[in-house]
Amino acid sequence: MLNVLTLLAGITLMYSTPLIFGALGGVISERSGVTNIGIEGMMTIGAFVGATVGYYMGNPLLAVLAAALTGGALAALHAMAAITFRADQTISGCAVNLLGPGFALFLCRVAFDGATMSAPVENKIPKIFGNNVQGLLANLNVSIITVFALIAAVAMWFVLYKTRWGLRICAVGEKPAAADTLGINVYATRYTCVILSGMLAGIAGSSITLDIVAQFSPTAVAGQGFIALAAVIFGKWKPMGTYGACLIFGLAQALTVVMGGGAVAVPSELLAMLPYVLTIIILILFVGKSVAPKANGIAYEKGKR
Repeated sequence: MLNVLTLLAGITLMYSTPLIFGALGGVISERSGVTNIGIEGMMTIGAFVGATVGYYMGNPLLAVLAAALTGGALAALHAMAAITFRADQTISGCAVNLLGPGFALFLCRVAFDGATMSAPVENKIPKIFGNNVQGLLANLNVSIITVFALIAAVAMWFVLYKTRWGLRICAVGEKPAAADTLGINVYATRYTCVILSGMLAGIAGSSITLDIVAQFSPTAVAGQGFIALAAVIFGKWKPMGTYGACLIFGLAQALTVVMGGGAVAVPSELLAMLPYVLTIIILILFVGKSVAPKANGIAYEKGKR
């Protein structure tokens, strides 16, 4: 029994890691007033770049960094459309969700001789206890990036609620016109937050291909960006609440793994549906009770109130 529980805990932490980074990206962007439903596309391009750089360079740290930069670059396009040109932020995010997988698939064919999947990455992200552990400790031997996911959530909480810059982000997301009159650069703040959002989403994607599946494929992300957005709503746009929501979604995915290998014959199709069904249920129950930042999704034009 204890072995099953520790195994479940370890798998939960592993699967929740990309959700945490992706959801934190959603939090920082939407706290500044820019809706970012393009997390899925940014995660997908990050997953490809992480796997490709990890395969050719053999350095997982460099691969995660490259994925973060690529995700940030794609987010910059969303920021330009949503902030500079004041385009509809939902449509811009949808465009990112098309561009990310499209670029990833095209570049994958270029980098791997026409294949739609990358070669397996040998040097994956290191485990916190190393590779030569057994027993219960092996079940909890998650990757270092899982620890950094917790650090990132705590750091974002501290920045948003305990620093001057964090208060400015919240002000821009609530009342941008009032923040502007106080000398806060609304455009620069939003650009910074959206780009940071893309970088976090890129890290989320790379954690999938450098830790969970070890290679890129068109289905590597498989809707996890949208689950991350559901976690943002469930967590009420708060870093630690979002972290807890991601653990719940990670638990749902872990149950599909543990139950799928158990003695009880549960159809694999039903198990695969579990995380997505949970996402729909949580959205139905909590979307009306969670209050987004007041200016979220509303383009700001300087000089207009």
